[in-house]
Amino acid sequence: MPTDWILGLIGGALIGLAAAVFLLGMGRIMGASGLIAGVIDPGARGTPWLERALFVLGLVGMPALLVALGAGHGSAPVVGWPALVVAGLLVGFGSRLANGCTSGHGVGGVSRLAPRGIAATATYMGFGVVGVLVARLLGLAP
Repeated sequence: MPTDWILGLIGGALIGLAAAVFLLGMGRIMGASGLIAGVIDPGARGTPWLERALFVLGLVGMPALLVALGAGHGSAPVVGWPALVVAGLLVGFGSRLANGCTSGHGVGGVSRLAPRGIAATATYMGFGVVGVLVARLLGLAP
C-alpha cells in the first residue's frame, strides 16, 4: 500500500505546527517567501535578518541532514532542471505579486479566516490545477 499520503499528512501537520509556533512565539506570520526574500535583501523591514537566515537554514538544512543521516530519502525532479528553474521563478514571482506564499496565505491566512489569505489560496490552488492539466495535455507531466 502506498504511504505517500501518510508522509504528506505528517509533513502538512508539521508545517501547521511550525506556523503556529512561529505565530505564538514571534507574533508574526511564517511566510517563507517573505523570510527568504528578507535574507536576500537585508534592508527589508520586519523580522530581523538573523532570524530570517536561521529560518532559511533550517528550511534547507534539516532535509539535507535527514537524507545524509539516512532518516529520509532524496528524490530527483519529475521534470528536467530547466522546467524546474522556470517553475521556481514563476512561483517566486507569483508569491511576491500576491504579497505572500502558501505558508503565509494558505496556512497563516486561512487558519485566521483572513479574506486576503482565502482569496490568494483559492487563486493559487486553482491555477495549480490548471497548470497540472495543461502540463499533462502537453505531455510534460505524468
